[in-house]
Amino acid sequence: MDPDLAPSDFYLFPKLKENIRGQVFDSDDDVMSAADKWLHDQDRVFYEHGLKQLEKRWQKCIDVRGDYVEK
Repeated sequence: MDPDLAPSDFYLFPKLKENIRGQVFDSDDDVMSAADKWLHDQDRVFYEHGLKQLEKRWQKCIDVRGDYVEK
């Protein structure tokens, strides 16, 4: 994992993009509303899972002393 990679880039945003893929929005506000609704609709387990995955990715990065880490 690139040490500069934001935690949201490897779990949250890909999941959000899967959800809105193929939809057509009339405005930026519509996109933001859809994203906001999706974020609020996710349950606690969804976010817990993301944090646990982040911990695993961080550990991999530590184990290889900051070298590139694949999924």
